[in-house]
Amino acid sequence: MARYTGAVCRLCRREGTKLFLKGTKCHSDRCPIEKRNFPPGMHGKDRKAKIVGYGLQLHEKQKAKRMYFTLEGQFRAYYEKASRATGVTGELLIQQLERRLDNVAYRLGFAISRRQARQVVRHGHVQVNGRKVNIPSFQVNVGDEIAIREGAKKLIIIEQGTQYAAQNPVPAWLECNFEGMSGRILSLPKRKDVNLPVNEQLIVELYSK
Repeated sequence: MARYTGAVCRLCRREGTKLFLKGTKCHSDRCPIEKRNFPPGMHGKDRKAKIVGYGLQLHEKQKAKRMYFTLEGQFRAYYEKASRATGVTGELLIQQLERRLDNVAYRLGFAISRRQARQVVRHGHVQVNGRKVNIPSFQVNVGDEIAIREGAKKLIIIEQGTQYAAQNPVPAWLECNFEGMSGRILSLPKRKDVNLPVNEQLIVELYSK
């Protein structure tokens, strides 16, 4: 499958902003964007092209895709579904991305990054309403119970995630039990509850052409 497997810190440098793809490293002085805040490559430091119009719209889409680790086909499907629904298309698009199981696992503290949360889900360590689900793109609904399976609660990466999450606020649309390594979906996520460095309106304008 055509999924990016390289150094994710290069993605942050390419976009010129932190996408928080490495968990604790993103909050420390070891973050590469703190030391080399310019695009990767031999000409990155000297290239200062001004991004406008289509380039700016594409830039915003790439940021969102990279933050949630989705491919173009899947991302476009999210947009088309949002555009057919009643409401603000951009907000509905973000809502679908936030409702991905790997993102919810990350928000609840089962991992220190979305990429790590994706791995936790793929390896079958997460269950929804008591049933194992290993599909990262699985869409959760209001009232769903998300939990780490009993046999995986002592895994080092999950314990690290719980410790990391305990120091960060859980979104208002989620309820988390750090001791039990479980959580519940209280409501659908609203845009004000999602702190993302993305202008979703530019993404809508890009796909609307």
